[in-house]
Amino acid sequence: MDLSAPGVFVFLDNLSGPELSPFARKVESLGYGVLWYTEGVGRESLSLGTYLLTQTERIVIGSGIAVAFCREPIAAANAARALSELFPGRFILGLGVSNAAGNARRGVGYEPPVTFMRNYLARMKTAPYEAPAPPAETPVVLGSLHPKMIALAASETAGVLTYLTSPEKTAQIRAAIGPRKWLCAAQPLLLERDPGRARAAARAYMSFYLRIPHYATMLATVGYGPKDFADGGSDRLIDAIVAWGPEDAVRARLAAHRAAGADHVCILPLSSDGSLRPDERVLEALAPRR
Repeated sequence: MDLSAPGVFVFLDNLSGPELSPFARKVESLGYGVLWYTEGVGRESLSLGTYLLTQTERIVIGSGIAVAFCREPIAAANAARALSELFPGRFILGLGVSNAAGNARRGVGYEPPVTFMRNYLARMKTAPYEAPAPPAETPVVLGSLHPKMIALAASETAGVLTYLTSPEKTAQIRAAIGPRKWLCAAQPLLLERDPGRARAAARAYMSFYLRIPHYATMLATVGYGPKDFADGGSDRLIDAIVAWGPEDAVRARLAAHRAAGADHVCILPLSSDGSLRPDERVLEALAPRR
């Protein structure tokens, strides 16, 4: 599977059902390599992935991430195997644990995440499957922020999908996982030149995450402290996580992740109004095919 082309990372629950197919086909037509989509408390991840695969022809579809606590390992493993048989080489299973507050909202459990995920991956690998086998096993990546989960991803999966990280964190993760594992870096960005408007939209996006302790813990490893997390986030933190400005400025941030060791960089196209609806203007401006 070739991940050299940039990808797109989006919150598809912000689009209506009739909008999904045209959006996915547009992303494909613009030349992006992977369409990553989230799982919150909306559409179920693997059902949505199946639909996106049926509506496109070539683009790889990646769950980013499917919450492991929401499904038994056999369900995740065999759904992925089925998709890789029916759509060979076109699905990446991104798995993660989310967080305690998020899982409470979902009505599912939460337990020590690394131990849980280690056992989960082991059970996936031994899950029985009596349908025709796919040509190749589905690549699995972990949504990984902390050292122990990153180490687990390096030892047991194809690699790591990052989130809310700067190029400095990308470099840390590459050093931790070595040269052969995938490092897929998601980069939120805005094509907005006005600093006030850009930072207001970025803060609206980041406000949810700054309330979750493990994001603050992760960001502390690259030099951010309590003052950076107060009052919606310091300008320094906001600017490090969300790239904004003219096209050349946001392209420079994408290139910085590549230089730091990312195999694949996926664009999270934020809207200047602060909503999570993907800004197609961003996707058009940064498209591999222009």
